[in-house]
Amino acid sequence: MKVIDRISDQALSLSFEIFPPKTDATFEGVLIAASAIARLQPSYISVTYGAGGAGSRYTVQVARALQCGSSTETLAHLTCVGADRQGIRDYLDTLRESGITNIMALRGDLPEGMDPQAMEDCPFPHASDLIREIRASGDFCIGAACYPEVHPESANQAEDIRSLREKVEAGADFLTTQMFFDNNVLYNFLYKLREAGITVPVVPGIMPITAASQVIRAQKLSGSFMPRRFTSLVDRFGTSPEAMKQAGILYAADQIIDLFANGIRHVHVYTMNKPDVAAAIQSHLSQMLGRTF
Repeated sequence: MKVIDRISDQALSLSFEIFPPKTDATFEGVLIAASAIARLQPSYISVTYGAGGAGSRYTVQVARALQCGSSTETLAHLTCVGADRQGIRDYLDTLRESGITNIMALRGDLPEGMDPQAMEDCPFPHASDLIREIRASGDFCIGAACYPEVHPESANQAEDIRSLREKVEAGADFLTTQMFFDNNVLYNFLYKLREAGITVPVVPGIMPITAASQVIRAQKLSGSFMPRRFTSLVDRFGTSPEAMKQAGILYAADQIIDLFANGIRHVHVYTMNKPDVAAAIQSHLSQMLGRTF
């Protein structure tokens, strides 16, 4: 089943994200964590792609194992930084042969020190170019990323939204947002997208911050606005690992409740390889999701 069909369903649902191992030695551990998350019966599980394509074979292996072993629908990430056209086509063939029909198409993070302008000389300068290649290569369901608080390389939000239109026009079926910690940021963003004529489903991405050390990384990755309510939580509980974990889970669950209450039906949770965090969030939403966990 394609992800677009799952997120278009009227029922409230969650999906989770995991990252593949970097080496063979850690593969089994990742698979155990992924399988535990799959047992929670999410709408789908998203499997990320190694930076610069490193470890991409693990993405396919994990996605295939989940889809075959647990009947969990998977969404395999694919980036185009440093990729050549034949390499992308070979990778798409591998996904197809593995029975994986859902792809999250991303440009990917630039190598340290690389000027974004240098991407213009690459086979796939932008995510929209990758999406166009995927769309021409078969019947894949394609997701793309969006930034409610503006992509770090965009001059302004108007430019950012123009880039999103290009992704949709190239063939993206849905968009998934980068993390945010103030739901009003998302609601304002959704209004601007609709005003710009972008009508594909937008899946909000929520990151549970379960350790104070994650705050700096989250800000670096997305430039997210941290509302006072959230920073107070980190100030008060950040030095106590268990208290911070509980507070972060509750904050994320509260964000999701508000999203559900305001008409959002599907939320993607960046729990990564933490089945306990995924399970805790689901337990707080069990009656809304119509299941007990």
